Amino acid sequence: MSTALPSTRQLEFQDWEFGLFIHLGLYTYAHIPGERSKGPHAFHPDRLDCDQWVSCAKKAGMRYAVLTAKHHDGFCLWPTAHGGFSVGQSSWRNGTGDVVGEFTSACRRHGLKVGIYYSPLDNHNPSFRDNAETYDDYFIAHMRELLGNYGSIDLVWFDGAGSENHVFDWSRIMKKVRHLQPDILVFNMGDPDYRWVGNEFGFAPSPTSSVVETGDGGASQKWLPAECDCRMRLHSWGFRPDDEHTVKSVHELMGLYYSSVGRNCNLLLNIGPNPEGLLPDKDASRLVEFGAEVRRRFASPIATMKNVEPYKRRWIFQTPQNTLIDHVVLQEDILYGERIKQFALRIHTGDPHTDRNPPITVYEGSIIGHRQIIQMPPISIMNMILDIVDSEGEPLMRNIEFHCVCQNRA
Repeated sequence: MSTALPSTRQLEFQDWEFGLFIHLGLYTYAHIPGERSKGPHAFHPDRLDCDQWVSCAKKAGMRYAVLTAKHHDGFCLWPTAHGGFSVGQSSWRNGTGDVVGEFTSACRRHGLKVGIYYSPLDNHNPSFRDNAETYDDYFIAHMRELLGNYGSIDLVWFDGAGSENHVFDWSRIMKKVRHLQPDILVFNMGDPDYRWVGNEFGFAPSPTSSVVETGDGGASQKWLPAECDCRMRLHSWGFRPDDEHTVKSVHELMGLYYSSVGRNCNLLLNIGPNPEGLLPDKDASRLVEFGAEVRRRFASPIATMKNVEPYKRRWIFQTPQNTLIDHVVLQEDILYGERIKQFALRIHTGDPHTDRNPPITVYEGSIIGHRQIIQMPPISIMNMILDIVDSEGEPLMRNIEFHCVCQNRA
């Protein structure tokens, strides 16, 4: 039996489900005529409005946001006292601006959890290549500022790109991180609390478990839920003036939602603010439209757990008359781990008390975990059974929802 169990903070993280990724930096200006310089003076988001970012995220139903405080180029979006390559050396707000400060404050005003992206790779600081111990000192100095000067930080996002052959003293770094923010969730590197799904397209494999094999030969297991990061636009994480036509449609975004949140993962959707410091109009409006479509589909279920009768290893939904169903949303009670290993959804189209035909299996799956969204052709039922075929220990469900999205269309 799996002994991997989530921490309280991991449970909270999985409940957040949907977040906003913000890529802003010197690269924001790289495609603007006359703005090709990589120096700090090129950074001037003169209409910066973090409240605009976060209010759009809130309207879309997002629960957290992650800002690229330092990307691979080493440019810092806060006035760091270490390194001399930051907003403090820009002409923006006469060198007194602090994007991290405005971002964290905006998140708290709008009730979003605060995430800080920090690239361990640094192409500006030569010690990254030449002196690992000196670079660790630099890394830790930045952690003191980012995690010590801005109140409670919920997430720190360590991007592994470009660091494959660099040796960090993760024991030392993580000791400082956990000391500064005891409740923080760490992404991907060091001593992670959640992991990368393995691609940047927003798609989780089916199935995706929150439990991973660790140790030699997978001798032990660890609770490490996955996050799917992807872009609102097709190719670029930061803003480009020539790719607005690639902003994803609501239809495509819903496909990503089904393939991430609907497969037991979180979804982190990226938008790059424009050179003025605002989310571009098309991206922002599409994000809000996406959130509205998620609510249209899933905010008003036909029935929930309270309408379901448990019987041994089954949960049975019975209706007095034929009811059209095209989605079922399942949530296991993962407080006690992922116990369910195989399940099936079976239906009767007529009264099960008089219909002598066996139930029809309409879906079979393995992992349920935090959330599975099961989409099927609209089908008229009088009875639907969630049948737990195999589990490690007693199967426990947190919630079951039945929806007919096709009937809710405008």
